Amino acid sequence: MTTVGVLGAGSWGTALAVHAAAVGCDVRLWARCPELVRRMREERRNAAYLRQRELPAAIRPTAEMEELADAELVFAVVPSHGYRDVVRRYLGAGRGRPSVLVSATKGIETESLSRMSEISREEAAAADRPLRFAVLSGPTFAAELVAGVPSAAVVASDDEDLAGRLGELLSNPVLRLYSSSDVVGVELGGATKNVIAIGAGIVSGLGLGHNTLAALITRGLHEITRLGVSCGGRPRTFSGLAGLGDLVLTCTGELSRNRQTGVALAEGKTMEQIQAGTSMVAEGIRNAVAVTRLARRVGVEMPITEQMVAVMYEAKPPREAVEELMTRELKSEAEL
Repeated sequence: MTTVGVLGAGSWGTALAVHAAAVGCDVRLWARCPELVRRMREERRNAAYLRQRELPAAIRPTAEMEELADAELVFAVVPSHGYRDVVRRYLGAGRGRPSVLVSATKGIETESLSRMSEISREEAAAADRPLRFAVLSGPTFAAELVAGVPSAAVVASDDEDLAGRLGELLSNPVLRLYSSSDVVGVELGGATKNVIAIGAGIVSGLGLGHNTLAALITRGLHEITRLGVSCGGRPRTFSGLAGLGDLVLTCTGELSRNRQTGVALAEGKTMEQIQAGTSMVAEGIRNAVAVTRLARRVGVEMPITEQMVAVMYEAKPPREAVEELMTRELKSEAEL
């Protein structure tokens, strides 16, 4: 039995803990809030984020980071803006043994524009801790995974042997994990699709129909690919599960928090109202700014992303943003 730690008891962290237990692992599920931990222990379910699934006996909720110190494998499943602090605390609580850390966070740090792999290496070096890193991403809703809906995702690492071993350990008939060595592409695919999904929600919320939605998803994939390739990702990654697959799910699925944000914007709600109405994090809200800054740094044009920033942070009317996108100068479709 492998001991697995999960940093973050939101919906996706809880779903990964349930899945790890299902493939035979002993799981320590860490939450920042002691009250949430108490309730999970007593009720054997995460009523705050994923109430529909009972927690298996192999899952031990904890608010003590030290209980994950001996885990052979640790998932970091926290919002991107809190990732550095949580990973730093985890590494500080360890005992010097080599760690396998798998990021299931889809985002970019706003201040540094660092990906989670870069943050993990920086913090491991600062803590003088050996670290093996991988990233897990793909089209997976937490509620569907714990309901047993067949799903597929990608696990990527510079260490191809590690990616393959993780895939073998964590795959079962419910979740199939494909391996990759393109960490940059997998990370950026997961971070940028959330911003496009807010645009998809706006399109749906305005009642503009499937034609418009299909156009936005397709042109959004061009934006994601342009940025990813410019940062060192491989083009083929963005036509796979961590690119196109995750983009389609997040842009069309009713469970998508980023899509729901766009729908609410189209209905006239303010960002303050949207964020006050949920404890869930829509990563695309913060990452729209980070992605825009990163694109400017590497000289990549991302018009959909820029319009989402204008709608969310500059009070631009959503319909006006869509109209501007539809009246841009024409160019060859093959042009990246």
